[in-house]
Amino acid sequence: MQTSSSPLDQALALLKAGELVGIPTETVYGLAADASQPDAVAKIFAMKGRPADHPVIVHIAGRDQLSDWAQNIPDAAWKLADAFWPGSLTLILQRKAHVPDAVTGGQDTVGLRAPAHPLTHELLQRFGGGLAAPSANQFGHVSPTTAQHVFNEFGEKLGLILDGGPCQVGVESTIVGLTSEHPTLLRPGGVPAEAIEAVLGVKLIHHEKPSTANLRVSGLLDSHYAPRTPLLVGPLGALENEATRRLETGERIALLHRSHMLKAVHGVTAHAMPMMAEPYARDLYATLRQFDNGQFDVLLLETPPQEANWLAVNDRVKRAASGWLG
Repeated sequence: MQTSSSPLDQALALLKAGELVGIPTETVYGLAADASQPDAVAKIFAMKGRPADHPVIVHIAGRDQLSDWAQNIPDAAWKLADAFWPGSLTLILQRKAHVPDAVTGGQDTVGLRAPAHPLTHELLQRFGGGLAAPSANQFGHVSPTTAQHVFNEFGEKLGLILDGGPCQVGVESTIVGLTSEHPTLLRPGGVPAEAIEAVLGVKLIHHEKPSTANLRVSGLLDSHYAPRTPLLVGPLGALENEATRRLETGERIALLHRSHMLKAVHGVTAHAMPMMAEPYARDLYATLRQFDNGQFDVLLLETPPQEANWLAVNDRVKRAASGWLG
C-alpha cells in the first residue's frame, strides 16, 4: 500500500523543484526557496513585492556549511557560530563567487544563519544546501509569527506552509557584520548584543542605518514591519489625550499599553502588552496583526522601555510607526 508523503517530504520536493515553501523559525516564519537557484529566489521577490537589490538571508543547517557560502571567514564567525547556532544570529561575511546575485543584492557579502526551530533544522539537514528565506509576508508589512499569518498574507498562492506553531522569539535575528576589522551590529534581534560582545571580548560598533556600514541588509529600511492601520507611538498620557481627541471625530481606536491606565477612555479598545522584554517581543507582531484587521482607524502604542534588553523591540517599533506623540 502506498503511503502519502509527509509535509517535510513535500517541502523538500517543492524546494528542489524551484518552488516556494513557508517555513517556521524561532524568530518569524520565512518564505523559502533554494538559494542556489536564481529563478527560485526571484519567485520570493515577486511574491513579496520586494526590491530586487534588497538581499536575503541564506539559512543553513549549521557551522559546517559556512564555508559553502562564505570565504575569508574570520575567527569571530566560528566563535559566534559555536556559541549561538542554531539560533537567532545572522552573520554577514564575504561571499563565495558562486553565490547568486539574487541572494546578495549584487553585493560581495552574504548573510548566513542556522535557525533553531526543530522542524526547519531537520528540513535544512535533509536539504543539504541553503534556503533563502526572508519573512513570509508582503514587503514592509508586519512579519508573521504563525502559519495562519502566512496563509492570511498569501492564501492559496503559496502551495505549502509548514506549521511549526507560534514563533518563540517573535522578532527577526540579530545581524552582525564581520567583513571589516571591527564586528558591527547591523540589526538588533533575538540574540542580545551584550551576549555577542561577551563571546568576542570586544564591543560591537552599532549602526543605526545600514548605509553607514556600506551594506544593505535585511529589515533595516526606515519603514518596515508596519501594520496597514496607522500606528502612533508615544507615552501613555499622550496616547490617552490623542484617543480622547480622536473619539470626538468618531474614529475607532485601539490602545496598546504596558503602564496602568491613568484613566478609562470610554469607547477605546485597550489591550495590555507584556511587561517583560522577551514576551513583549514574542507577542508584538501577533498583536499588531490582531488589531490591524480593518476594525480600527488608528493604533496607539505606548513607547516601550529604553533599556538595553528592549533594543530589538524598540528597533521594530521605530520602523513600524507612522508617527510619534509626546
